Amino acid sequence: MSEAPKLSGNQKRKMRSAARLYAVQALFQMEAIGQTVDAVRREFLEHRFGATYDGAEMVDGDIQHFAQVLNDAVNHQAQIDQMTDRALVAKWPIARIDPTLRALFRAGGAELAHGDAPPRVVISEYMDVAAAFFPDGKEARFVNAVLDHMAREARPDAF
Repeated sequence: MSEAPKLSGNQKRKMRSAARLYAVQALFQMEAIGQTVDAVRREFLEHRFGATYDGAEMVDGDIQHFAQVLNDAVNHQAQIDQMTDRALVAKWPIARIDPTLRALFRAGGAELAHGDAPPRVVISEYMDVAAAFFPDGKEARFVNAVLDHMAREARPDAF
């Protein structure tokens, strides 16, 4: 039996970053077309992780991290949505937020409330995800503010 190749710290970080992006896409897809968590997880693992589209290879993601974020976001959605609502202004509850941002807040909230990564890392990573979807930067700043508020609620000891 051959042993799996050792990954560098940088490779592991890239795979976790990819897993976060995929988790946001999966949560968006679940809401947009009503797929179950099992169906969307299977689709992403079979068709997205490491797939090639138009000659460009998608980055392999950290499968366990992807599954954990997805499961935590789904299993704790009510709690995460309430945290998000408290971080938003009263006139803009999560139901009125762009569906991509809603998926992003759910994934980020899952990591903040139930994950082990430092809150500042989680916030920075999801700001990068926001910038990938919204290149003008305005949404990334919005994500920073909302996730920072959520992080201070979920893990006040980290600040």
